[in-house]
Amino acid sequence: MAEEENERIIIPDEDGNEHVFEVLFTFDVDETEKSYMVVTPVEDEEQHEGEEVEIFAFQYEESSDEPSGFSLHAIESDSEWEMVEEMIATMLDDDETLHVEGEDHQH
Repeated sequence: MAEEENERIIIPDEDGNEHVFEVLFTFDVDETEKSYMVVTPVEDEEQHEGEEVEIFAFQYEESSDEPSGFSLHAIESDSEWEMVEEMIATMLDDDETLHVEGEDHQH
């Protein structure tokens, strides 16, 4: 059975350098009426089993003004981060090492 390839997106950093990310999954939260996207850098795909997988989480909105069709926003509040981390833990296998990154959020 062939593995389905996830969507890839380009996200610029603070310096304007573009980086390719693979979308792991997206989800909506009815209580906040917000949507979230969890991505991993494409260069991390070839990691060996047991190595840490770096992932990033963003709040996103559909936007016809953006070429990609959506805009990404940093997750600002601790309560949002906790909810996103719980969702990530639910979606990923327990044996994967999880390292979540985002602007202004430290773990």
